[in-house]
Amino acid sequence: MTLNTHSWMEANDQQQIEILAKRIVKEEYDLISLQEVNQLLASPLAKTDKYFQPTVEQQGIHQDNFLFCLTERLKELGCYYYWGWGYSHIGYDIYHEGIGLMSKVPIKVESRLISESSDPNDYHTRRIMIGESMEGDQKLIVVSGHFSWWRTSENAFAYEWRTLENILLEKRGALIIMGDFNNDAKRIDEGYDLVKESPLEIQDAFIQAKNKSGENTVEKSIDGWDQNAEELRIDYIFTSRDFEIESYRIVFDGENEYTISDHYGIEVTMD
Repeated sequence: MTLNTHSWMEANDQQQIEILAKRIVKEEYDLISLQEVNQLLASPLAKTDKYFQPTVEQQGIHQDNFLFCLTERLKELGCYYYWGWGYSHIGYDIYHEGIGLMSKVPIKVESRLISESSDPNDYHTRRIMIGESMEGDQKLIVVSGHFSWWRTSENAFAYEWRTLENILLEKRGALIIMGDFNNDAKRIDEGYDLVKESPLEIQDAFIQAKNKSGENTVEKSIDGWDQNAEELRIDYIFTSRDFEIESYRIVFDGENEYTISDHYGIEVTMD
């Protein structure tokens, strides 16, 4: 499952965590990718346990880190996930904004810079989370990302995507890439087409799914799409082509669970 949480910026933050946690408990997702996972700049540090998987250059986890709060609530519900969080940049002047990755099985995580900018004061600074685990005798590589728009200076998305490609081409294993790509599937010769033509040889879970429920992940004006008045598919799950995609479902859209963010989420089942 993937969701841009827009955390701590919704009207009822605790309801957001409660609805998300109960959905996770119900569905028992193997992997979860979260974006805009925020914590206040000056809030106190949290005490993490064995389920937290730190990166080499780990930013401190604060007590109000959205993913820390979510996993603590899941524990109260008897549900345990291994998780990692990587810091990208300062958001809205008050948050450390980052990327989250959750796994039912132990996972080795790393945070990698993919943008030209590395300044956390610049919102163009983008990092992705990469998790690696073993599924039987096969390595599984999972990416959680929040990318820039196509129509920014020097095609920021193209630079970020090419950087990620180079990172992943050096790895061996089955591949799942999830997150907010900020590129609509309907726009020709932009980010979506670039991903489809990737040497990573990946497939769009929506296109390949045998059963589909919903399609688009944004239906209104949101940050970065201020003038938007149409339905957009800008959040994705891409996989290696050897995965068989059974189903694709939009969640947290007001019909399949309450809306808890300015993006809808995506659930995919595959083999």
